[in-house]
Amino acid sequence: MKFSIGELIIYGETGVCRVEGIEERPFLGEITSCYKLQPLYQSCVIYTPADNSNVYMRPIVTVDEAEALINSFSTVEPKTLPQGAPRVVSEIYDKIIKTHDCDELVSLIVSIYHKRKGLIESKKKLSAIDERFMKKSEDLLFGELAAALEISKSNVSERVIEKMGC
Repeated sequence: MKFSIGELIIYGETGVCRVEGIEERPFLGEITSCYKLQPLYQSCVIYTPADNSNVYMRPIVTVDEAEALINSFSTVEPKTLPQGAPRVVSEIYDKIIKTHDCDELVSLIVSIYHKRKGLIESKKKLSAIDERFMKKSEDLLFGELAAALEISKSNVSERVIEKMGC
């Protein structure tokens, strides 16, 4: 088994889940060892094969890594975000999110915040795609940081905004 009962893990785009149990369950016609997962920010239960290679799973970051990630919001340089057809922009953002790389999520959030700040100064609004992917990135990353630090997602958000000087 890769994860232990009680461990907090990232499970795909669901985000942080607690491993509630490890059970033998029928799956695709065979009895398979499965994790019973309880998402921290949703009210449902997920059963997934322990050897599932179709959904990304990893332990959440440590307290030290979480603090370093929050501090990095003050030093990460915003990147130029993709432009063009909404479908193309969505695919690029989705690819970044599916890496589940915290540094990439920090970079995406900083870049979209920076873009929004520039648009507000021009009296314009952020596109619906940018808004959607910023929220998705924040939910995933801030949820993980909150779980690691044992604080609320809103507390993480406040600390990040403070670091970015927004």
